[in-house]
Amino acid sequence: MRHIDRSLQEPLRSALRSFAAVVVTGPRRSGKTTLLRRAVPEAQYCLLEDLDLLQRFRADPRGFVASLTPPVILDEIQNAPELFAYVRTRIDAKPRRTGQWLLTGSQEAPLMQRVTESLAGRAAVLQLPPLSVLETSKVTPLRGGFPEVLARPRAADLWFRSYVQTYLERDVRAVTEIRDLATFRRFVALVASRCGQMLNKADLAAPLGVSVPTIGQWLSILEVTGQLLLVPPYFENFGKRLVRSPKLYFADTGLLCHLLGLETTALLAKSPFSGAVFENFVASEIVKAQVGAGRRREIYWFRDQQGLEVDFVVPVPGGQVLLAEAKAAVSAVPRDARGLLRLREAMGARVRECILVHRPGLDASTEVLVPGVAAVDVLGLLARVVSGR
Repeated sequence: MRHIDRSLQEPLRSALRSFAAVVVTGPRRSGKTTLLRRAVPEAQYCLLEDLDLLQRFRADPRGFVASLTPPVILDEIQNAPELFAYVRTRIDAKPRRTGQWLLTGSQEAPLMQRVTESLAGRAAVLQLPPLSVLETSKVTPLRGGFPEVLARPRAADLWFRSYVQTYLERDVRAVTEIRDLATFRRFVALVASRCGQMLNKADLAAPLGVSVPTIGQWLSILEVTGQLLLVPPYFENFGKRLVRSPKLYFADTGLLCHLLGLETTALLAKSPFSGAVFENFVASEIVKAQVGAGRRREIYWFRDQQGLEVDFVVPVPGGQVLLAEAKAAVSAVPRDARGLLRLREAMGARVRECILVHRPGLDASTEVLVPGVAAVDVLGLLARVVSGR
């Protein structure tokens, strides 16, 4: 696959000009190493999954660090967390030199704890999700955005099977000790079947025969390792009793479709999960657009106890929000906009725009013509999210 410019390139360049160290986190195989090596091609490269390299470091940590000539890429640094203290010492020796230490890690929470402890004020932290539709048209709900899947789509099923096995054996066990990996695999598949639904831990615990606290721990693992998005409810209080549970989404719909056994576009189109997968796709693309622009992730959903529900509430500059509803149907009709209009009426001037997000290629004659509701595809929505206009 040809070189693809990542949205995070400009935020990365800015961080390299301002900070001595830059930490890039994100799911395994999302393209972190490629991004950094292209941004700083002259940098010395150290893969900290190399057992020989780790042995050298642990045998003589000071000597190993002294042998590094910045700029240096320390890839998968969560495998050698002791390195943070030595990197801090090198940074403090020359505090005005920027862009010298480039670090990557796949396990966000443990890595961030080390950054907070050792590199506070010295490092910029960026998140790199898989590829987005803003970066390449190859990204689809079926295939998702992992670069290697898009480069070799015919091998997607084998790649995802290998990815799940690697994820379970390495990342999960590095975060916490799970003795029953078979049950955890069933848990991951069960979560996939609940995509786009409100989180109900008891509903997940019962078929697996585990406790609700265990489900909470396992959900945290999926979040920490960048596989799961928990979208919180919008808590703005305007006289309605609101549902307080988050919604479950996967960070990549290619992995989601693999877990659901949806290997082709035809299977996805016929599946009862078709609407949920499209909704998940919209959620993950909103998040990719936000973090790719160097902004923090900020996405919510809304439901009150009278049944008024809107898929997405997305804050934009000026204290306003976009309201968005995802519709995977072949056609869109005015009634699809009812929830958007009712919530806009309740929120008033806080709503900048109401958007019905449809699949690409929707016949223009079927678009929603309700005043105040724009019918756009995912790219149209993301253009508004990124620009804030």
